[in-house]
Amino acid sequence: MPSTVIRRFAYDHGTSELWVEFVTGRRYVYSEVPPQVAEALGSAFAKGVYFNTRIRDRFPHREVEHQHHATES
Repeated sequence: MPSTVIRRFAYDHGTSELWVEFVTGRRYVYSEVPPQVAEALGSAFAKGVYFNTRIRDRFPHREVEHQHHATES
């Protein structure tokens, strides 16, 4: 189901980073995210709810500029 909060996201297995772009256009990269957490986000029915309860404020993160990384879902 499409999310009303998250536009797209991508997970980098090599660095354990989760790149998230929100519908607002803001982009963040979350570090030290286990692969099973990223996979669960992908299969979650309510991605925004999963993100807010399992990822947001639980992993180190930083906002990134648009040109630094292209996210894909």
